[in-house]
Amino acid sequence: MTDSLLDAYVAAHLGPRKVIVLDIDATDDPAHGMPQLSFFHGYYDQYMLHPLLIFDGLSGFPVATVLRAGNAHASKGAAAILKRIIRRLKRAYPKAVILVRADAGFAVPAIYNLLEREKVKYTVGLITNERLRKGATRLVGKAEKEFAKTGEKQRVFGSFYHRAGSWKRSRRVIAKVERLPRGLNTRLVVTNILFESAAGIYDGVYTGRGDAENRIKELKVHLKADRLSCTRFKANQFRLLLHTFAFVLLWRLRRSLAGTELAAATVDTLKLKLLKVAARVVQSVRRILFTMPRAYPYQRLFATALQNIRQMPLRC
Repeated sequence: MTDSLLDAYVAAHLGPRKVIVLDIDATDDPAHGMPQLSFFHGYYDQYMLHPLLIFDGLSGFPVATVLRAGNAHASKGAAAILKRIIRRLKRAYPKAVILVRADAGFAVPAIYNLLEREKVKYTVGLITNERLRKGATRLVGKAEKEFAKTGEKQRVFGSFYHRAGSWKRSRRVIAKVERLPRGLNTRLVVTNILFESAAGIYDGVYTGRGDAENRIKELKVHLKADRLSCTRFKANQFRLLLHTFAFVLLWRLRRSLAGTELAAATVDTLKLKLLKVAARVVQSVRRILFTMPRAYPYQRLFATALQNIRQMPLRC
């Protein structure tokens, strides 16, 4: 099923592609009862399972949903999963540049090393420590100086090279320093993008990762993917994949509405306006007829979606 999910992704993104963006994140799935491999996680302060999710950062399509034990680190298994996905995408899109974006939970050498070996670009958040703060000292001084002059919020970008104790070599670190009335806010991102400005990488590349949170919300809240209450772990992984394929169907529905007012609608809006509709079902020997109410306000959108879905290639 995980291979079929990748096949569905490729079928939904036909033709040559210049750039592919993969946003990887982890989320909590609170345990109901005591399903297999549900454990207490200190960060979330609860018993839970710990899914790993990967979405296309440009289209929002789910590329992978992998269930893990509740006490797993955010990066557990991420390198192996990315390796499988990246190699499949390279076969499908040999000329595309692949970019991986992640937060600080994935700031581990195994992921950097894999992406560098596979010649994949990345931007990964870093947790600030004393050594990294020293690298941003000049930027902090500049931000403080401008704030003292104007009394207004200051935002300063820069980069430096850093080598952590667990790294085999130095890597470029992007620093964003904000001086706010309430104090300093410093954010750091490690990357192998070398010839782009620090501001361009942070604002133009890295921060787009936040949209994956909206896709996770759609999957968990609107499609109830957090209801993994089977006793066996494998059964819960199966249920998670079923919810993910439901997301794919609604992604297809949303894509069929390109150019309409629902082109960027959330899954919840699509369900409310196009699926939760009262209708009379009349069944005969030859056909099943759905009779829609005349007062239904989204008749035109429903017809547009239906017509476009009929025209989709069957393998999609």
